[in-house]
Amino acid sequence: MITGFPNDFLWGAATAANQVEGGYNEGGKGLSSFDVVPYYEPEIRKNLKVLTTDVTEEDFRKNKTGGAEGNFPKRRGSDFYHQYKEDIQLFGELGLNVYRLSISWARIFPDGLSDEPNKEGLEFYKNVFSECRKYGMEPLVTMSHYEMPVDIVDQLNGWESKETIHHFVRYANVILNEYKNDVTYWIIFNELNMTVFSPYTGAGILQERIVSENIETAKYKAIHHQFLAAAKVTSIARTINPKFKIGCMIARLENYAATCRPEDQFTALQDDQLNCFFLDVSVRGKYPGYMTRYFAEHDIEFEITEEEKRLLASNTSDFISFSFYNTYVAKYDDTGTRVSGNLVDSEPNPYLKTTEWNWPIDPLGFRITLNRLYDKYQVPLFVAENGLGANDILEESGYVHDTYRIDYLREHVAAMKEAVKDGVEIFGYTVWTAIDLVSCGTNEMSKRYGFIYVDADNYGNGSYKRFKKDSFSWYQKVIKSNGEIL
Repeated sequence: MITGFPNDFLWGAATAANQVEGGYNEGGKGLSSFDVVPYYEPEIRKNLKVLTTDVTEEDFRKNKTGGAEGNFPKRRGSDFYHQYKEDIQLFGELGLNVYRLSISWARIFPDGLSDEPNKEGLEFYKNVFSECRKYGMEPLVTMSHYEMPVDIVDQLNGWESKETIHHFVRYANVILNEYKNDVTYWIIFNELNMTVFSPYTGAGILQERIVSENIETAKYKAIHHQFLAAAKVTSIARTINPKFKIGCMIARLENYAATCRPEDQFTALQDDQLNCFFLDVSVRGKYPGYMTRYFAEHDIEFEITEEEKRLLASNTSDFISFSFYNTYVAKYDDTGTRVSGNLVDSEPNPYLKTTEWNWPIDPLGFRITLNRLYDKYQVPLFVAENGLGANDILEESGYVHDTYRIDYLREHVAAMKEAVKDGVEIFGYTVWTAIDLVSCGTNEMSKRYGFIYVDADNYGNGSYKRFKKDSFSWYQKVIKSNGEIL
């Protein structure tokens, strides 16, 4: 019987370039799609007609040219661009043996359309990987984590255009060759299913500019183009270095039926199918039959050629990675009462406590999803994101007592260990996140996830000094004991 984590288990933490780097106009970098998304105060946020990660055509145009007044936290991030050496030293002290990070497409190809890469951008990540190796950290790199050069949005409407495949594959080809001796593990797209909920975030689509028959067609056409791009990149990667491991990723939306009523059960089944559809294509290499009906019933039409089917079938992912924050409840006729979560809201679950941001806490649900995904796909799993957002308080003494984060992570690591005992093949776990950064969904610093506190507020005020939280020393012990001391 398996009693614990394998000796080569990858313990780590994660960040994303658009949320942590800053230096948005330095080192030859171009504007990325998230550099033009402003911060909104909570009272304004509630009344927005779009998601806080989306922008309207009008706002995009104003913010792209820099003419709009406003606050753009993702242009500042946590100043990793200037402090990466100190930060990675802290990650080394934490004991990480894997660091999940993303490369900014706009730092490598500032406009996304030119043929020549930006050498300063390539050198920056080369230096980052060098620092990782100095402290024994394996880089796990996401090629596209919710950003693209703004000119790809402006001229092609992001992934709605098939032409974007060409530009992305060129970018991927460059970084795969450049870092073939520095990186083994790659995730091509972060949370592929985000496009369904926020077409701008996941695919750079401005809804006012779509050329498809409707927005649903535009979304799934963009997703199909990302599938094709991923397959092409996977093929290239295996030619460049057969030792590369290429993964796909979704935001895992594990859900329970509200009751044993058949209609609720079937609603839960359909919700799960729509969540796993992305893995069906990425791992099994083909569109599942249930999506044919879904497309027909939602007036979604786009061409999938025989050549494209062969491309998808012959370039499947080596592993599944996913984010897990909470679980959901599915109900056929919802009550109208909602509880928030990652990507979507849900019926409330009366059996679960919630976080400060009203996200349900469900470590057993984590074990359930690990078992279900492995049972279904039989490929190795990597937990790319799992963590707790909270309004951490830095005391005058320089301490942050985040016992609530320790409690959350302890319970989830314990659940993951039980899944390993269940026979689930999990080879790594990266907590979201290594260091405080700008929230993806709300563009605020005040929703903190890191083991390391960054002294900065929602407006960029502060020293940007780093302080280790209580969770830092806790996770340090977890890693050193290979998950035995929780």
